[in-house]
Amino acid sequence: MNSNPFFDQAMSMVQAQAGVKQMTPAEMISMVKELADGLAKLAACEEVEETAEEAVEGPVVDPKKAIKQNAIICVECGKTFKILGKKHLATHGLTPNEYREKHGYKKGTALVCKSLAKQRKEKMASMKIWEKVESRGKKGAKKAEKKA
Repeated sequence: MNSNPFFDQAMSMVQAQAGVKQMTPAEMISMVKELADGLAKLAACEEVEETAEEAVEGPVVDPKKAIKQNAIICVECGKTFKILGKKHLATHGLTPNEYREKHGYKKGTALVCKSLAKQRKEKMASMKIWEKVESRGKKGAKKAEKKA
């Protein structure tokens, strides 16, 4: 028999075709050859694509340019987000800290777009949490003095 791994696939295709349409032996032989060659070429193209994908395994986007005003781009896959969350990073097998370390971001870098980071900063400034914490500390001290 033929050592071509696609020969069996081509034979089964031709058998199915011959069951539906009347074919001469010469037609069957030429169809088997064409199909086996076509399947081999297709497999070769897929192997080339896989090796090309492996070669491009590095970052899709420059990490320095990934955090934009209204979007953050995942350096791993190139998708765009407002917030690059744990759930998405898990699809790449990374935690937020591993992602930062892998792509050279500082430890405290927020994985959000610049506009959202600015909104969060302004919100925290307007809440003045540090003043409330200090006042709680004073109230706790006054209660302790009353009890004593």
